[in-house]
Amino acid sequence: MRELIDILKEDKEQLVAPTLNYKNTDLAPVMSKETVDYHFNKLAKGYSKRYNAGEGDEKFNHDGHTLHAIYFPQFKKPGGANRPKGQIAEFINNKFGSYDDLKEQMKEQAMKIQGSGWIFVNNTGGIETIKNHTITGNSKRIIILIDFWEHAFALDYQADKGKYFDNIWKLMDWDIISQRLY
Repeated sequence: MRELIDILKEDKEQLVAPTLNYKNTDLAPVMSKETVDYHFNKLAKGYSKRYNAGEGDEKFNHDGHTLHAIYFPQFKKPGGANRPKGQIAEFINNKFGSYDDLKEQMKEQAMKIQGSGWIFVNNTGGIETIKNHTITGNSKRIIILIDFWEHAFALDYQADKGKYFDNIWKLMDWDIISQRLY
């Protein structure tokens, strides 16, 4: 007779590692090839791999996978002014006053993160932080997500979290982010 744990493992969902819709060099100079290779190929993919193999903390790996599956697809090659338009611009203006006000308010909260965490705008216009990878609510509430773990910025910005935060906006794909409003 099989152990109950073996039966439960068979019924557990299998996570599919995220894929990039751009080359690992496309985000430079905001995010270097080295950062994308390390952050995406080693760390982000590692969460689903460990989760599927039953290694490590199941919730930590599941939530890490989920957050990175939201984080990386929201980027595109930097270029031009790259400001929000359409419904996402209306959402931002209604909730924060302006795009610049949103960035200022988020940066203020992001710089308070001690250690590892994330910062995001939710679908009601609130700014929230996530300690570690602990998703306390539905991840579908996340509209804009910024990884504030050291590995997200240290190779390119050393300890200058503020510069990383200011530059990450150059990568935002507002078409992808707009789809999260629904």
